[in-house]
Amino acid sequence: MSHKVNPIGFRLKGTDDWASRWFSARSPRQYLEEDYKVREFLVERFKDASVEKVEIERSPNKIDILIYSSRPGLIIGRGGEQIEQLRDIIQKKILKRGKEKQALKIEVKSVKNPWLSANLTAQWVGQRLEKRLPFRKVLKQSISMASGYKEVKGIRIQISGRLNGVAIARREWLQQGKMPRQTIRADIDYGFYKAVTTYGTVGVKVWIYKGEKFE
Repeated sequence: MSHKVNPIGFRLKGTDDWASRWFSARSPRQYLEEDYKVREFLVERFKDASVEKVEIERSPNKIDILIYSSRPGLIIGRGGEQIEQLRDIIQKKILKRGKEKQALKIEVKSVKNPWLSANLTAQWVGQRLEKRLPFRKVLKQSISMASGYKEVKGIRIQISGRLNGVAIARREWLQQGKMPRQTIRADIDYGFYKAVTTYGTVGVKVWIYKGEKFE
């Protein structure tokens, strides 16, 4: 039987790094829950801002939240108004500390090319499926767009669910170029998106191979 491993966890400290960077011997469960809620809140709030990932760094008296987006202007707002609102909401509703206070800093970083990001590519495919576009046309368009960049050595897109509203769910995929998923030194970006359609949810998985990394 095959053994499935998450591509990001498979390459941690090799080509990828942790999205949450902190250490806690007393309350790791609380910190993990807070990180999950912060990511869920930000991704849900900024669906149209193309959020690639959210990184969280903690120190004894400070929390840094890094938001990577291809449309940072929608998150920052005019004069940074939305950043102040986000800070207040996260501190009051998610980071409930009582007497213990930690400084919260929110920083937004721009993603120059969304087609080099597996998460943003998966979002693009999923949003087109939610608009009832033919899935084969969407797959071919996304692969042709991403393959036009020299940094992309290979790409694979897989979707599963009731495609085009058929009664039986199935899985379809399309690949172009190299995709050495079993090689640890291979720099493979992995992304997932859950498209909510009228016929049910459709899972979108994207692998983008960008060459090999050597120490």
